[in-house]
Amino acid sequence: MSKNNTKTGKKVARDKVASWLFIMPTMIFLAITALFPLLYSVYLSFFRLKLNLPKAVPQFIFLGNYIRMFTDKMLLTSTVNTIVFAVFSVALELVIGLALAMALCSDKMWARICTSICLIPMIMAPVAVGTLWRMMLDSSTGVINYFLGFLGIPSITWLSSTKTAMLSVIMVNVWQLAPWVSIICAAGLKSLPSDCLEAATVDGASNGQIFRKIVLPLMSPVLTVVVMLRFVDAFKVFDTVYVMTNGGPGSATETLPNYIYKQGLKLFDAGYSASLAIMFVVLMTVVTAFFLRLRDKMEAQI
Repeated sequence: MSKNNTKTGKKVARDKVASWLFIMPTMIFLAITALFPLLYSVYLSFFRLKLNLPKAVPQFIFLGNYIRMFTDKMLLTSTVNTIVFAVFSVALELVIGLALAMALCSDKMWARICTSICLIPMIMAPVAVGTLWRMMLDSSTGVINYFLGFLGIPSITWLSSTKTAMLSVIMVNVWQLAPWVSIICAAGLKSLPSDCLEAATVDGASNGQIFRKIVLPLMSPVLTVVVMLRFVDAFKVFDTVYVMTNGGPGSATETLPNYIYKQGLKLFDAGYSASLAIMFVVLMTVVTAFFLRLRDKMEAQI
């Protein structure tokens, strides 16, 4: 019996060593590409460093960059813009994506074809999407205003007006990523227990009652994860906004990623941009932890 225990212990030890050997290349890669830059950004955030000055020397200012954030009006504007962009984008994507998922939740050929067509915007590069829509929304040569002209609607300055620029950027983001939400929601709908739905139908429940009382509660953990992923991703959107408006007109579409980029690579303020990036990471960590805790609570209630 002791020999068997010894053999089992040796096998477990060998398995652990083998597991660590397989994991180590990934851990080393992540440490080089993610952990080291993050730690260096934390270090750099305590210094004042202007990269465009000749023979620039880092000047230690401790929490000076972080204190500066409290008086940075453009940071407040970009934060508000980012929240508005993320909230409205995710809300519209969730509604449209769930509606598409319910319409396309079928194994028939027509549903598969429609699903494939809906995936086209999602697989396009964000820069290509931004360039495409910037041309389409052009106030003088854009095809959108061309078709609106047939309806008697005057030309709209989509991207050059502070009233419509944010709406245009949100619309493009929803167009590109609502299909992704629909795919995840469709997978969740297909995994629902059919006996509950059939029992509710037999009991005479309407489609609306089934959706509110059965489908939504059972789908709540999936929807929470979808909202979490999309909300975090919406906060990080840079390519599309940069190509379409570059934060303009004025600061109407200035988002946090775009503002951090300008501070670091246009104004060459490396220390301040590093501190902004660290606060951005902390904010995203808090948001993710909140959604994960919310998902656990919803799963416990089912």
